[in-house]
Amino acid sequence: MKKLLFLLVGLSFFAACAKQDLKDTLVVAHKGEMESLDPVYSYDGVTHGMLINVYDTLLKFKGSSLTDLEPSLATQVPTVENGLISKDGKTYTFPIRQGVKFHDGEDLTPEDVRYSILRFLLSDVSGGPSSLLLEPILGVSSTRNDKGEIVVDFNEAARAVRVEGDKVIITLKRPFAPFLYILARWGYVVSKPWAVQNGAWNGEEATWKQFNNFTKDASPLFDKTNGTGPFKVARWDIAAKRLTLVSNENYFAGAPRIKTILMMTVDEPSTVRLMLEAGDADVAEISPKFISQLKGNSDIAVYDNLPRLRTDPVIFFTRDINMQANPDVGSGKLDGQGIPANFFDDKDLRKAFAYAFDYDAFLKESMEGRGELAIGPAPQGLVKQDSSWPHYTFDLKKAEEHFKKAWGGQVWEKGFKFTITYNTSGEMRQIASEILKRNVEKLNPKFQIDLRGVTWPAFLEKTAKRQMPMWARGWVADYADAHNFYFPFLHSQGRYALSQGYKNAEIDRLIEQAVVETNPQKRQALYAKVHRLMQEDAMQIYTVHPTGLWAMRANVKGFTDNPVYMGIYFYPMYK
Repeated sequence: MKKLLFLLVGLSFFAACAKQDLKDTLVVAHKGEMESLDPVYSYDGVTHGMLINVYDTLLKFKGSSLTDLEPSLATQVPTVENGLISKDGKTYTFPIRQGVKFHDGEDLTPEDVRYSILRFLLSDVSGGPSSLLLEPILGVSSTRNDKGEIVVDFNEAARAVRVEGDKVIITLKRPFAPFLYILARWGYVVSKPWAVQNGAWNGEEATWKQFNNFTKDASPLFDKTNGTGPFKVARWDIAAKRLTLVSNENYFAGAPRIKTILMMTVDEPSTVRLMLEAGDADVAEISPKFISQLKGNSDIAVYDNLPRLRTDPVIFFTRDINMQANPDVGSGKLDGQGIPANFFDDKDLRKAFAYAFDYDAFLKESMEGRGELAIGPAPQGLVKQDSSWPHYTFDLKKAEEHFKKAWGGQVWEKGFKFTITYNTSGEMRQIASEILKRNVEKLNPKFQIDLRGVTWPAFLEKTAKRQMPMWARGWVADYADAHNFYFPFLHSQGRYALSQGYKNAEIDRLIEQAVVETNPQKRQALYAKVHRLMQEDAMQIYTVHPTGLWAMRANVKGFTDNPVYMGIYFYPMYK
């Protein structure tokens, strides 16, 4: 059956590109699906791993470095020494490169840069990436308050991002050390005239609120792109889960050597392996279980144990579950056949689940040791975690003790039934969910947990609507700083805390204090305090910080891995 599936995939795929010169074509098999081509909407690694090839930013990372930057659409990297960063650390000046053209042939202007940054800030899609720049530029994590009311002043944003001649000047609300790294990764530049012509925000104060927090389908740029990057989107077949990139022959740094990139979602790990071995895929995300087989194949190069800024899988609890037409909550009551909306409000219940996960076995057996145990959101290299930092271990006796305390003893007496959800391409997330299910159910025959895998778009939608009682997901950092882990996981305005309905005011205060602290020791102490509060709240079950893995046909050259990109920057590659 798997062989048949492989043949069908291969035949239908190559029939569509039979006229391509395969020497100039790169076929990429990856997990997960593109969500939206609008760079201000999507916030997933798969989409942005593709968009870095379509949209340029003002600066870019040098090779595999997480901190060394070089000019891209800007002609210089701002520093205090060259006068492009003010002495107070708040004002950044970017001279804009001339002679750069968008994919539609129009010239890049400083106003395009300004518009793109303001649109990124003010669109502020719920669960989207806008907070990355809202924080440093406007000093807020959202344009809206807890009631959904807009609280940001347009004129403040307009003054913070302005054009002077051939320069774009950005003034921050406060010094923010990782600002250039964020801008280098997330400051995609789109053509303002093109965006407006296609129905996007026109850049004016009178209309911006109409484009705040839009839905995926409401974006006029949902399936369109127009950047200055080395590749252009030629076709996105949403139903077939395939996207075609073609080279930008007018790229300002020179046309790429690869002329066509065919990106396709392949959920079945064995099918990916077969495609790679047969030469029907040039680049692939491979399951670790196939490493030993592939390393003996001279036609395949395996890039294993690549450093990653990643915490994955993490298992999340949802408070105030959306019960409307929700099949994942059973009866909707604490009667042994379901759970109520506030089921996970009970701290003992959350701790019980945390003690029921077998962390060591998951890393050693399921992950084959490829990674390190996670005791918090951030990997060891970004914050120093020593033996004094408390963490959960596999202890079924403690799990039972906390289950018996939960809900005043009702959980142990009545039992429960609900569903843990994971995305269908998340193999390790599925395995982690299975481990937790197995260990919890063996404690009490009244405990019932179902598992459900859903497609990536459906998974994201269910997360945003708080429909999943418990769910497995992960985090790949937007930039190399501890703040980019602690904020999304634990701050009440962070991506995951929002999706969980979690808020701890003291944790919020400490995280906000840590991001502006320049003394490493003081910053470390602040995160240690956050860790202890987080440990007590037990809102998330951290498992591992995995390493990365790519496999490629041996004739594919020029690959440089950078964990910041969440994908591959294809420009230097060739066959």
